[in-house]
Amino acid sequence: MGQRTGLAAVSAALLAMNRTREVRDVLQTIVASARELLAARYAALGIPDGNGGFAQFLVDGVSDRQWKAIGPLPRQHGILAAMLHGATPVRLADVRKDPRFEGWPAAHPEMSDFLGMPIADGEEVLGALFLANKRCPPGQPKPDDGCGFTAADEELLRLLAEHAAIALTNARLHERSRELTIADERARLAHELHDAVAQKLFSLRLTAQAAATLLERDPERARSELGQVAALAAEAADELRAAVIELRPAALDEDGLLATLRAQIQVLDRAHPARVTLRCEDVRALPAAQEEALLRVAQEALHNALRHADPSHVEVSLCRRGVRAVLRVRDDGVGFDPAAVRAAGRHLGLVSMRDRAAAVGGGLTVESAPGKGTVIEMEVPGG
Repeated sequence: MGQRTGLAAVSAALLAMNRTREVRDVLQTIVASARELLAARYAALGIPDGNGGFAQFLVDGVSDRQWKAIGPLPRQHGILAAMLHGATPVRLADVRKDPRFEGWPAAHPEMSDFLGMPIADGEEVLGALFLANKRCPPGQPKPDDGCGFTAADEELLRLLAEHAAIALTNARLHERSRELTIADERARLAHELHDAVAQKLFSLRLTAQAAATLLERDPERARSELGQVAALAAEAADELRAAVIELRPAALDEDGLLATLRAQIQVLDRAHPARVTLRCEDVRALPAAQEEALLRVAQEALHNALRHADPSHVEVSLCRRGVRAVLRVRDDGVGFDPAAVRAAGRHLGLVSMRDRAAAVGGGLTVESAPGKGTVIEMEVPGG
């Protein structure tokens, strides 16, 4: 491998590890990058469970069918689990001759030359990388004992492991941050649910009491009050439906942004008098952080429109504009004066929406005027 090719390969591996923020994706990228970078036939990555074994074990170079046939990984697994304790690199010409070797399951591929490297953050071992069966360079005859891993390979894997530790730590922090954000969202929605529904139920109770008092003295007025009871009950049900939709965790990981947004809009369309629609044009999959930000801004904008604007129609659109993805939420409701809202210290969630857009490298604009409806538009890179 020439110097330019080698540097390009290292750069590609490091960029790939830092391109995603999902822990599972980072782990799979680490193990695949290590195998490709060091020309190994097999690669694996073990994540410790804190009790001497593995909580997760990912492989590359082994088919799904082979992996299922191998069966569950033994808890201690000889030399592999030993690396979680020693936290030092291991390079062997033939792993089968090491005293810690405990044999392979019947369906396990045969392995000989071996290179193991811990992934550590200070004193904490985050995982361990394992490579086996070094491929010989093209045109070079393969010796009987294989090509084997070299000291240069070990140093390269050490470099990769150091960057893997950073990528894995960042991914775990991101997931923790997202969990806290979701908890904050749920707390906010619970507070709104309590306020909105409590007011409706309080009015409902008073109106029902008034209708009962008037039933004999003024039946006509009592009938009117009972009509109001029905209307208040319907409004309370709408509030509950909207809150349940927002509290339900978004299925972004499984279904993607478009399917998740479509499902939520269909429910909102049924739950509210206003027509709520979705229009989509040539949208590509985006990184998880961007899709989550777009979904949350769409939810906030829909919430504002349906609760405050009294619209007959709210349209959500998702499209591409050059190399950017664009979300637009347009309603034909009462509108507002953005300057007056800011001067009064009210935000209608605009600050949090702008923060969400900025956090993923995007921007947010708001166009509105009294009687003219509102358009909220968010752009993010990567469309």
